[in-house]
Amino acid sequence: MSRVCEVTGKKVMYGNKVSHANNKSRRKFSVNLQKKTFWVDILNKSITLRVSAKGLRIIDKKGIDAVIRDLVSQGRKF
Repeated sequence: MSRVCEVTGKKVMYGNKVSHANNKSRRKFSVNLQKKTFWVDILNKSITLRVSAKGLRIIDKKGIDAVIRDLVSQGRKF
């Protein structure tokens, strides 16, 4: 399973590790993903999502029902 947030779509980014001597080597920046279970009233069941910390803040702000409605309108099935 790929490391992608199901709410925001964030995924792994790549960049350079730069030493004090300014030597550069490639590294990756992982997404801060957590597996969380939410109770969704419009579906009348609980669902488990892999969301980033930013995705959790969006869910806190909009509410899980609004986020699920947006995901369903984008074509995601639950």
